[in-house]
Amino acid sequence: MDTSDSSTEEPPADRKAPGTRPERPRRRWAMDTRPLRRPAYRRLWTSTIVTAVGSQLTAVAVPKQIYDLTGSSAWVGYASFAGLLPMVVFALWGGAVADTVDRRTLLLVTNTGIAVTSLLFWLQALVALDSVPVLIVLLATQQAFFGLNAPARNASIARLVPEEELAAANALGSTVMQTGLVAGPLLAGALIPVIGLAELYLIDAIALCVTVWAVARLPALPPLTEAARKRAGLREIAEGFRYIARHKVLLLSFLADVIAMVLGMPRALFPQLAAETYGSYGEEFALGLLFAAIPVGAVAGGLLSGVYSRARRHGWMVIGAVVVWGLAVTGSGLSTSLWLAVGFLVVAGVADMVSMVFRGAILLSAATDEMRGRMQGVFTVVVAGGPRLADVLHGTAGSAFGPRAAVAGGGLLVVAAMLALAAAVPALRRYRV
Repeated sequence: MDTSDSSTEEPPADRKAPGTRPERPRRRWAMDTRPLRRPAYRRLWTSTIVTAVGSQLTAVAVPKQIYDLTGSSAWVGYASFAGLLPMVVFALWGGAVADTVDRRTLLLVTNTGIAVTSLLFWLQALVALDSVPVLIVLLATQQAFFGLNAPARNASIARLVPEEELAAANALGSTVMQTGLVAGPLLAGALIPVIGLAELYLIDAIALCVTVWAVARLPALPPLTEAARKRAGLREIAEGFRYIARHKVLLLSFLADVIAMVLGMPRALFPQLAAETYGSYGEEFALGLLFAAIPVGAVAGGLLSGVYSRARRHGWMVIGAVVVWGLAVTGSGLSTSLWLAVGFLVVAGVADMVSMVFRGAILLSAATDEMRGRMQGVFTVVVAGGPRLADVLHGTAGSAFGPRAAVAGGGLLVVAAMLALAAAVPALRRYRV
């Protein structure tokens, strides 16, 4: 039973009462906002707006506090890894859990857990506990809650909007998250000297309370079939991987992201590029532009989602977006001008948004509801793990061949691998809504 309350949506323009003036046609290039007519989805999306920035405040505050306590970037790296492992484990398990319980209930529990953890971050900073192990334990706990939360949140979207609006819904959600990646760190940098680290944690905790309230107002989202399993163990997680292997289009959507991120994400080389290639522009200035370029492009891609969100050949959209990503990364690596390199990275960000939107839509539409949680669990792991593997590969290649060659070479590998995959396995090319 579909429990979304879409019956309360406004009537479409072509069914307005006779004699009323027709609405002006929406610009076809503008953001596709059709899913916001669905009250349940609108509540979920509105909560995302609040927490997208708040979560980035904590993401900046934790490494800042650890560095202040230790004076060591290595400890910052250790803390990041300590957060990655529980997120991966609990995202896989959380996907299985999301397929067996009411997803709204799971969202309420996990969002509450994340909020409580943020309050504990605030308390330890307020009393000046100054303990790196406590910070790492809290970070690992919060990432475990996030791992449980993300699959249920993403899998719920298909129950709140119709299939033809999945791409638009993904664009709306992804745009908000990318905006948070840009605005959150900037806001944190401005607020830390004024209010301090403790208050950043408190702001995030308050924002998460808004999320809990919004989730509580969602409709119930129990499993749709009586056949849904009542367990969520290793067997159910393994069943999710077997399901991916049996459905080529799902497997290919994951492989497309692995190709783009592992081979083509150049962020580990930005510090070296800023120092060696673009140092004449000012090292700190160049570094900031390089890190901001891809998220800025992703936000722009979301704001222009009206251009592509109605496309029905989702497979071709993924293929084309990954190829454009690879070409843009290559152009960035070949550029000796900082502004040209940043321009290419902005284009790469737009392509990344398009790829993200249609890969997400494929996962939601091609999988049955009783498997969507597990698909989103794997998706969370791939999205989080791919760039970290890229950091290792690009860092090693940059030391061996130089940063520009490593960036350009990675982009070319993306293009070659994606075209080879699309040619060898036609399932992704043939997929359409």
